[in-house]
Amino acid sequence: MERTLPTRGLRTGHQLTELGLGAAQFGNLFTETTDDESCRAVRAAAEEGIRYFDTAPHYGLGLSERRLGDALGATALRGAVLSSKAGRLLVDSPQTSHLLDDDGFVVPAAKRRVWDFSRDGILRSVEESLERLGTDRLDIAYLHDPDDHWGPASSSGIAALAELRDQGVVGAIGAGMNQAAMLAEFVRRTDVDVVMVAGRFTLLDQSALDELLPVAAARGVGVVAAAVYNSGLLSTRSVDGSATYDYGAAPRAVVERAARIAAVCERHGVELPAAAVQYPLRHPAVASVVTGMRTEEHVRSNVARYRAEIPAALWEELHVTGLVPDPVRTV
Repeated sequence: MERTLPTRGLRTGHQLTELGLGAAQFGNLFTETTDDESCRAVRAAAEEGIRYFDTAPHYGLGLSERRLGDALGATALRGAVLSSKAGRLLVDSPQTSHLLDDDGFVVPAAKRRVWDFSRDGILRSVEESLERLGTDRLDIAYLHDPDDHWGPASSSGIAALAELRDQGVVGAIGAGMNQAAMLAEFVRRTDVDVVMVAGRFTLLDQSALDELLPVAAARGVGVVAAAVYNSGLLSTRSVDGSATYDYGAAPRAVVERAARIAAVCERHGVELPAAAVQYPLRHPAVASVVTGMRTEEHVRSNVARYRAEIPAALWEELHVTGLVPDPVRTV
């Protein structure tokens, strides 16, 4: 039997490993990578017991989906849970094909992203994702970043995903965003099974504790925590003041707070990134933590952080000093 990391279940019956591989970097996020590097990363993830993999059409204008699908096929991994996203259609753009994508991915701008949360747009988006991934079914489909599109996303968008769920094309449905407030509204008002919250349940930002996590727990909706390093500031043992925070320059007060958290971790013999990975898993509504992994080395280091022993005294000190609230005490 293949070894897997511990899992947590969704109400649909899907079992997500507590650590998942985020494949945005397979789409050449900020720098180029290769098909071979992506395949080796997936193979390492399989060896380490990761069984949850997340991607999106947005990542590299479809490149991440293609690479992840090819890598999973080459690895012949059994029991993988695969999620992708919908809401941005990729439309041919020959007039810009000689340029590079202007959304952070080092790929030719041969396609452009078009927001579309209509029924037809969602059905087309999922169909094209299935083709790129080389599969006939998605375990999880999220609406992707519908911040400015609540109306169509919460009506026709969710309805289209529910239709696909009824047909068995999609297993579980939800939304993925960089904010917690609207995700809480999705949980309250729509029939979602799981949501992905990026950067809002971390050692530096616990805004998901205000509404999202309580309402998700009450309604039996799973939460996947992503961007737990807040785009870089929490990714190293010692805090680098020049590192990014939420994809921008880190404010001085945030850097100083991160340094104080790192000092507490060091006193307890724990590296800051390990605490960053494990912190969200302390809340029972959280099903998995997804971290971006580009290479085999990234996979091995993230799994080591997930497996690191963290004494209860560390969480206690963070809580009593007011640096980081302990989510166990908020449940």
